[in-house]
Amino acid sequence: MRGWWLVMGMCAASASLAADYVPLPGGSFASVIAADNKSAPAQIKPFRLRTEPVTNAEFLAFVRAHPQWRRDRVAPVFADGQYLSRWASADALGASELPQQPVTRVSWFAAQAFCESEQARLPSWYEWEYAAAADAHRADARSDPAWRDRVLDWYSRPSNTPLPLVGGDADVHGVRDLNGLVWEWVDDFNALLVSGDGREQDGADKVRFCGAGAANMQQKENYATLMRVAMLSALKASDTTNNLGFRCARPE
Repeated sequence: MRGWWLVMGMCAASASLAADYVPLPGGSFASVIAADNKSAPAQIKPFRLRTEPVTNAEFLAFVRAHPQWRRDRVAPVFADGQYLSRWASADALGASELPQQPVTRVSWFAAQAFCESEQARLPSWYEWEYAAAADAHRADARSDPAWRDRVLDWYSRPSNTPLPLVGGDADVHGVRDLNGLVWEWVDDFNALLVSGDGREQDGADKVRFCGAGAANMQQKENYATLMRVAMLSALKASDTTNNLGFRCARPE
């Protein structure tokens, strides 16, 4: 029996490494968060991004291969009490959680550990925002009011409804489900609202986003993206939520 579980773990690791990653060219990008805290664009190196969010089935294979990340074994410092609470048990999804739904209720620590198992990492905010700006025909569709309205409409939907399956329409890069499915962890989530001035770097500095404090943010018409910045910056690395998942990235 022990040998069977070892084989299963090896198969899970092999399947994990086979996940699809596509190249994105990078370049100069006008982020909602200026690189110099004023107006400078972000400079993004070419990278590869997972085409879809990590699914329940993929994360289940991961925790079976790495049992320290089971919800009944994970150290409290690495995940809150609701970690993987949507699953029926520590090693089974149950009837209400489908294998091809995006996994949620995962902490930043757990997401990073999964990405490392794919020889990858979580994307940076700039990488994620750059990829999420695309639609099926354009690398940057953010100036299109219809694109902004579709994204904002999803953000306004209740978060307690069942999640769709992964596998939506691909964008111009071949990436799916960046908008309209789940929120996603990024590597530097806890630094998004820290000032570029070292004298002001006293934590997440979340007050800067609220009300008139948002005046230093770029592209205020792209409100949905600003909402994502505010939400991510309010989290701790051990936090989990019903609509927060992740995908991984690799350097090109």
